[in-house]
Amino acid sequence: MAENEWLSKDFYKVLGVSKDATDAEITKAYRKLARKYHPDLNKTKEAEEKFKDISEAYDVLSNKDSRQKYDAIRQFGMGGARFAGGSGQGGFDASGFSDIFGSMFGGGAGMGGNGSRIRFSTSGGGNPNLNDIFSMFGGAAGAGAQGGSPYGAYGDSGAYGGYEETPQPKQGKDRNSKISLTLRQAAKGATVSLSVDGSKFKTHIPAGVKDGQKIRLAGKGHAGVNGGKHGDLYLQVNVKPDSKFTMRGHDLVMDLPVSVAEAVAGAKVEAKDIDGETVTFKVPAGSSSGAEVRVSGKGVQSGNTPGDLVGRVMIQVPAKPGLGVKHAAKEFDKAAGDYIPR
Repeated sequence: MAENEWLSKDFYKVLGVSKDATDAEITKAYRKLARKYHPDLNKTKEAEEKFKDISEAYDVLSNKDSRQKYDAIRQFGMGGARFAGGSGQGGFDASGFSDIFGSMFGGGAGMGGNGSRIRFSTSGGGNPNLNDIFSMFGGAAGAGAQGGSPYGAYGDSGAYGGYEETPQPKQGKDRNSKISLTLRQAAKGATVSLSVDGSKFKTHIPAGVKDGQKIRLAGKGHAGVNGGKHGDLYLQVNVKPDSKFTMRGHDLVMDLPVSVAEAVAGAKVEAKDIDGETVTFKVPAGSSSGAEVRVSGKGVQSGNTPGDLVGRVMIQVPAKPGLGVKHAAKEFDKAAGDYIPR
């Protein structure tokens, strides 16, 4: 509320107290009226306006500095003091209040230009100390700056800005953590033990999880505020490389060593899967290195349709072939003809 509007407001009358009321009497009167007119208890439009008035009154009178300032301004405006220019006498003009007091502090236009002086006199007994009175205007100007309403004041937005509402629940913050898995754990899924704030728990990592993927564990983050739910835990997965297998989508891929004869004539080639169990690949005749053969259902166990185990044909030859092997190889090349595009 603007200070130049204080002249038209009798805050003591609004609260129903005398001008020499103590702080305790002012607070008691306010609380009594607030219980009667608070919008949460009284839904009428009249009550809302009344509550606004008593809140404004309490905001000013409950603060020592603003109350002194209010009393001084009211005294000036009601004839307890008057201002007169050097060129003549005149009554106090409430509309010029800001300009007059601004000039006292060096900010007004009516002070220095024409040499006029402002004289202060009182109609009552005793001359007040100007320094004491004017020092009131340098203090906290905001109503309720230190003696705020315990019930809150009606704000410009129409809401009861200072009114203390029930604290709202707020969800806790999320956490971030990491976990390392073997390729077999990533492909088959795994149950792992975790610890949060000293509390241990187990969780299941789904089959088919990829390196770098994040898994959300709901409710395993920081605790909420005011009864809010816990945050979440985001677990970043690191899949360790395997010496034999790699994961490609839902398939597991491995190198499948075969001999020249097996590659040329075709063969059933046995190998071990990721669980160490024996599986059989059917290598078609005429398979070259890099060709892929499959064993269905032996890949990543994710969903209703598991992936395959893929064998990548790798034709092997003896590291130290004897004369007979070398001669046989040359005879094979002669028999096969020019089948390699160079």
